[in-house]
Amino acid sequence: MKTTTILAAALVGALAFATTGARAEDINTRIGKITTEHGTPSKESVTKLYDEMDFQRACQAYIWGLPAVGLAEWQKANEDVFKVRNGQLVSFVSFEEKVGIMTPNYTTPYVATMVDLEKSGPFVFEVPKGLFAGMVMDVWQRQLADVGVLGPDKGEGGKFLILGPGESDPQAPGYIVVHSPTFNVFLGGRLLDPDTEKAIRQMTPGLRTYSYSERDNPPMEQVVPAGDRKWSQTPPRGMAYWERLAGIVRQEPVEERDRFFMAQLRFLGIEKGKAFQPDARQQKILTEAAVVGELMAKANTSDKRVEPAFWPNTRWKHALVVGVNQRKENYEQLDERAAWFYEATANAKAMLTETPGVGQRYIAAYQDKDGGLLDGGKSYRLHVPPNPPAKQFWSVTAYDEATRSFVVSPTKNTDLSSRKPDLAKNADGSVDVYFGPAEPKGHEKNWVQTVPGKGWFAYFRFYAPTEAFFDKSWALPDIENVK
Repeated sequence: MKTTTILAAALVGALAFATTGARAEDINTRIGKITTEHGTPSKESVTKLYDEMDFQRACQAYIWGLPAVGLAEWQKANEDVFKVRNGQLVSFVSFEEKVGIMTPNYTTPYVATMVDLEKSGPFVFEVPKGLFAGMVMDVWQRQLADVGVLGPDKGEGGKFLILGPGESDPQAPGYIVVHSPTFNVFLGGRLLDPDTEKAIRQMTPGLRTYSYSERDNPPMEQVVPAGDRKWSQTPPRGMAYWERLAGIVRQEPVEERDRFFMAQLRFLGIEKGKAFQPDARQQKILTEAAVVGELMAKANTSDKRVEPAFWPNTRWKHALVVGVNQRKENYEQLDERAAWFYEATANAKAMLTETPGVGQRYIAAYQDKDGGLLDGGKSYRLHVPPNPPAKQFWSVTAYDEATRSFVVSPTKNTDLSSRKPDLAKNADGSVDVYFGPAEPKGHEKNWVQTVPGKGWFAYFRFYAPTEAFFDKSWALPDIENVK
């Protein structure tokens, strides 16, 4: 009897479900009301669902494309602003020259370029002996080689021969061969000598780039100063973002890890082997997704859920949270790489050092001690305890939330470093750093100026971090609002 009752109830339930599915029904969802007919979305609802599907995919494609779009914008600046030849190095020394770079180091000079190997063929990056920290990266900003003091040349100088997809090794003696899975490659680095003028004078003439086919007669003009030209490598907004991404998809080989993205992008007008000519519907979706995708990227960067605070019970977290190959055992570091490359450029083993006394580490803060976002109109203090664990030097820099580059204030005081000759120290050797729009009376030497109405964030850099950094026996307290 009990079994018969259960079967009867199940049959009634099944009939009720079948009856419900057979009639028109409105289903309330997070994207609004979806109308079904005989259980299937109506024609109008199919259009709505496809639009939402493509919008969601575009938002994720925005996040996925950040590393490559940042470099594509740099490449465009080389062509349109600096007007240099393919792969020619540009130097960035002054505040004004560096302000186009996302989260640049304030203290040390840069030299950098992009090279299109499809145009150049095998390419040479020649580095002289000296204190140079550089890298070769593919278009997705995966490190292919360290260059300089932590590279295979060990700071003694060397010639790096970069080969693109499908290019065979010419077996030429005297070259350090680097294979790139992409045609577009970033080359660059920093001059580390504390005597900046000396570093520029002695090292810059020896930094050279040229096609391997030109090795017997390289171009005479090599490193070009960025000068006072206005430029930016910050990923563009709106349709320009998708134009850069479409260009990368058209040119670069498709990797196994990205085939699902290729499948999704083709319904948005981005497809390998085809011109990017989105229709009105696709343009609307892409324009809206560029806005929401960037907001997602901002949240993913400023409130990194991929890892905990570096020092327990503080707001400080690693700025660089992605590995040089962007891989974990069971997944690709999609969110991690977006968290870094939304606001920064370049990655290298040296920047993720695990060895005391070499390399660098970057720790970031986006909030004050009380959890409030850093406000350019408010005043803050950061207490740096005695003996910061940095063998070379430490620095703290304020960056503009919108541009992810230096805060451009009237004084251009955007950074404070232990290399600052007149840095004011407390009796115990500690340092108090003051951030705010107005010069703090009595603390003028340790002031970083911010701009009212603009958000900002801070990077605290350790150059050649020592053991106390790694075992966390030294800790940096939070930035405090001093009102």
